Amino acid sequence: MKLYFAPMTCSLSPHIVLRELDLPFELIRVNNQSKRTADGRDFREINPKGYVAALALDNGEVLTEGPAIVQFLADQVPGNALAPAQGTWERTRLQEHLNFISSEIHGGSAPLFNSEIPQAVKAIFKHTLFKRLDYLSQTLATQDYLMGTFGVADAYLFTVLQWLPVFKINIEQWPTLAAYIKRIAERPSVRAAIAAEEATLPI
Repeated sequence: MKLYFAPMTCSLSPHIVLRELDLPFELIRVNNQSKRTADGRDFREINPKGYVAALALDNGEVLTEGPAIVQFLADQVPGNALAPAQGTWERTRLQEHLNFISSEIHGGSAPLFNSEIPQAVKAIFKHTLFKRLDYLSQTLATQDYLMGTFGVADAYLFTVLQWLPVFKINIEQWPTLAAYIKRIAERPSVRAAIAAEEATLPI
């Protein structure tokens, strides 16, 4: 498998999951601006959507969208603790978490990266985002992870929460979330994924 990634993006989530599961893969960096890959290809030939993450399988198929990728990866190792089995109520609950992160945290944060959006408009987005963070803080006040034990949803949430300092949002406003981020950051898979991405050369 090949994981196409860009630093400080949502592709960190499947990268962490690959390392948690100890699956073999090749890491290929993508330049988000030029859409060139480290091995010299036009990334849009791999993923016409033009953004990471993309997982190229050995059979030639390419899977995109982080929530789909992390579930696919977890299903490659039956019985692992990162995702409940397909068809169970717990798997449906996991999909609920993944959709919330994707639409409300990831999607809610995305406009804050846009330098052309006025600060007054960004303040509206932040207000909504803060309400979502309040909800997560309440959820994690009674458990260490979203599903009780570390799983694919936590890899995704950790990834998008890493963006908050870029928006000058202090995570310490939510001590529960600050502790959650610190707890996940100490996992060997997370440290290894971040180190591996930092070690790649800019394109």
